[in-house]
Amino acid sequence: MRTSIALAIITLLAMKSFAQEPVTTFKVMAWNILHGGNDIEKGPENVVKIIQAINPDVVLMVETYGSGKKIADALGYHFHLIAPEGTALDDESINLSIFSKYPFGERIDTEYPFYLGGREIFIEDQSIRFLSNWFHYTPWYDEPHKMGMNAKELLDMEKTGSKYEMIQKVLPYIEKYAAESDSIPFIIGGDFNTPSHLDWGEETKGIHDGLVVPWYATKVLEDLGLTDTYRALNPDVLRHPGITWNTKGKSDSHRIDYIFYKGRLLNPLKSKTYHEYINEPIRIGDNGPVLYPSDHGIVVTEFEITD
Repeated sequence: MRTSIALAIITLLAMKSFAQEPVTTFKVMAWNILHGGNDIEKGPENVVKIIQAINPDVVLMVETYGSGKKIADALGYHFHLIAPEGTALDDESINLSIFSKYPFGERIDTEYPFYLGGREIFIEDQSIRFLSNWFHYTPWYDEPHKMGMNAKELLDMEKTGSKYEMIQKVLPYIEKYAAESDSIPFIIGGDFNTPSHLDWGEETKGIHDGLVVPWYATKVLEDLGLTDTYRALNPDVLRHPGITWNTKGKSDSHRIDYIFYKGRLLNPLKSKTYHEYINEPIRIGDNGPVLYPSDHGIVVTEFEITD
């Protein structure tokens, strides 16, 4: 009798375990497509093919410039243009947009839609805030370690350009959503136009002329509790540099495109980057080769919803 009862209990526990819902996962892609993808022949079509090959659930797009709605329709995604309500969806002056396989919730508008804005997205029943961003490239340095400056001088120089000014303007929004991220997870991604402080630490001194540089533009997000998903999941900087900017014929390779997140309900599972020189063939999975339409690489991070 005792054996039968024990077997029954074990069977019930096993059935309960198998009956649990599988963990929900979703994939986020951040990509600056360069002038709406229009700098090469059939560029927007190639943008579509590349997104299809990667198959993200959410796309945080930079340099949309009139192409976004057409690309989203070809993919079958919901489309949100980060611009004042009523703006034509094919307006060629609008920088940022968001694509989603999942339904949109509330708009996330800012005073600075050219470089920060977003949308609430419901993935299954979980509300998540997504922001797309672009920061100006100035001051830019192809090889900062070759400029004859120490780390403090480089950090002082970093604060002299448009990038720093932009960050100060949008920081209150980022602080607000980060503070609320325990209840509503928060993901921000796009083109930061800056190297990462995580890529300029002790382990990379050998390739940076002995310099350790805590670049402000990424360090400020870490200080707010946001996680750089690519570097968190690929901590070996030398083996996995994650380059997303590299001009042919120049020494200017950096990781400058990012997906950050904050929120106890999310867990990043894996992250990778894709890069090719503009108008050169790239093969992703079984698709391709396709002529690459942009000067920026792509970042893709897969998340799970943990509760």
